[in-house]
Amino acid sequence: MGMEKKVKEYHSFDEMVKEIYGEKAFITENERVHGGDINDAYRMVLSTGDSIFVKINSRSNLQFFRTESNGLSALQSVDKIGVPKILGMGIDRQKDCSFLALEYLESARRIDSYWETFGHQLAGMHRAECLPLVSSGNDGEKSRLRFGFYEDNFIGASPQKNQPKETWIGFYRDCRLLPQLTMAERYLGTAVRKKAEWLLEHLGSYLREPDFPSLLHGDLWGGNMLCGPDGRAWVIDPAVYAGDFEADLAMTQLFGSLPARFYEAYSERNPIDRKGYAERKGLYDLYHLLNHLNLFGRGYLGGVVEIINRYAGR
Repeated sequence: MGMEKKVKEYHSFDEMVKEIYGEKAFITENERVHGGDINDAYRMVLSTGDSIFVKINSRSNLQFFRTESNGLSALQSVDKIGVPKILGMGIDRQKDCSFLALEYLESARRIDSYWETFGHQLAGMHRAECLPLVSSGNDGEKSRLRFGFYEDNFIGASPQKNQPKETWIGFYRDCRLLPQLTMAERYLGTAVRKKAEWLLEHLGSYLREPDFPSLLHGDLWGGNMLCGPDGRAWVIDPAVYAGDFEADLAMTQLFGSLPARFYEAYSERNPIDRKGYAERKGLYDLYHLLNHLNLFGRGYLGGVVEIINRYAGR
């Protein structure tokens, strides 16, 4: 399973193009496209007729692309859902940038069962074996450490800690909520900070220990899913780790829910405890709202405080 596979790093963008597409290949068109808040993104058309999708950032940010490519490789390794092929990455010193190149996904017309198929595929991904992706330690350690990932990565522009843990509740407390709450201290008053500390201490009263770890996309909002060339849903821009699948489902509903038929189809392959999930969902929302508060400011403070008060005020 995929963690040993490393994406090739090139010394320049031109070196990558010539190695993959031939010595005579060159860029004929360069069109800027939407690529999120962090990177500049382009569709580049080559003299061979091929199109590739390229993200560019400063030279110092190559680690963003390393962890993104490793996350994409992890999703590819379970072979359940559409993920763009990784072409290569590296630092182009002449252009003074780092880059990540992926296949360009030309969207086709959605198949009639688009949402049902996506639900089935995501459920399959969540039920796939993922323990080899959690830890690079010895076999005995791997059998105990069920949650996390073999490396830290990023959630948006924020560092995301993935130190493997034996329990989901311990992982979610120490690697998700605690780092974000620490970063958000300047926004939170004394009373709210005390409630947050209480919530961390009592997290086991609200979260469950899932029956199995699931490979999670980690940032599964609508902007990170798109219709691919096969008319089915593909996923991009992951923040991968192994956790409770409810965390991914919660993210699909945080900024506008997917159609009901998606969740019905998902539950056919991986049953959702709807009552329990509804009670836990706010704690999964809290992580992403804290991250948005830390990245984008006070516009997200109200949502953070409401959730802390909702759970810590019981």
